[in-house]
Amino acid sequence: MGKIGLTTTVPMEVIYAAGETPVDLNNIFITGLDAMKRVEEAELAGYPRSVCGWIKGLYSTALHHPDIRRIIAVTQGDCSNTHALMETWALEGLQILPFAFPYDRDQDMLRLQIEKLIEALGTSWEAVRREKERLDLLRASAWEIDRLTWQENKVSGLENHLFQVSCSDFNGDPEGFGAEMEKFIAEARRREPQPGREGRLRGKKEIRLGFVGVPPIFTDLYDFLASRGARVVYNEVQRQFTMPFATRDIVEQYRLYTYPYSVFERLADILREAERRDLDGIVHYTQSFCYRQIEDLIIRRKLPYPVLSLEGENPTGLDARSKMRLESFLDMLRE
Repeated sequence: MGKIGLTTTVPMEVIYAAGETPVDLNNIFITGLDAMKRVEEAELAGYPRSVCGWIKGLYSTALHHPDIRRIIAVTQGDCSNTHALMETWALEGLQILPFAFPYDRDQDMLRLQIEKLIEALGTSWEAVRREKERLDLLRASAWEIDRLTWQENKVSGLENHLFQVSCSDFNGDPEGFGAEMEKFIAEARRREPQPGREGRLRGKKEIRLGFVGVPPIFTDLYDFLASRGARVVYNEVQRQFTMPFATRDIVEQYRLYTYPYSVFERLADILREAERRDLDGIVHYTQSFCYRQIEDLIIRRKLPYPVLSLEGENPTGLDARSKMRLESFLDMLRE
């Protein structure tokens, strides 16, 4: 089995059906001990400072893994800088396989994109459908971890984030990752519930937060919020990586997946989950130099919840200004 790098979530059923192993480059970049060094290496190679830290990190991370010689890059439905990222990788001899999510969620166009990927990797629709059945069993465990987070208060926001974000590639080992989730679920069910709606921490009512936007590049956000008496009970994009949809049709699954499409599809999902999870407020995270920062004005106007816009640039801890803004936001919600 060969390893195929991913710039973001794609129909991984096709990759597994072809006997290959998907590797989400975002995950190995941000969890690496030298994440900031990867960003600096990209800048030394010629990447401008005014480019997203994730893009720079992905560029260098792929080059540090010689066993990854092919990369599926999403050319529509993710970062517009991916186009130039693909070209700089090609310059280094990597093979690029483009994949595009149609902006209007057109089913026929999406089916064509999946079909092209099937042909490129040498597999079949039947094999892909079998992989979907296998992976959906594992996704059900991720959905249970999410339920234990918001409904039973037995899973932390950080744990929720880590398990859900790993569903972008199942850590390259679906069975192993599935066993890890089952073991975690058994342990979490034995826990005492964390302070809920009426819980108190250091004399303060606990706050239930939603986190919307791309996964944060900050390394300590969830721990910081927890230390200030706030629990993240909804991770928007990470939850989407688990494909929380009841459909047997793989094309429809990736059409319902909200992240690559219009912000208005995302808003419908956010509103539904915010009400269901009884949120007090929402943190909208945006990455520096990302076009999605513009969408912040739509999110703030359309969501009937207090929203804090939080910007991150590099894979470091929260800076002092961000900490102060988060603390002020939590104090405002308590008042």
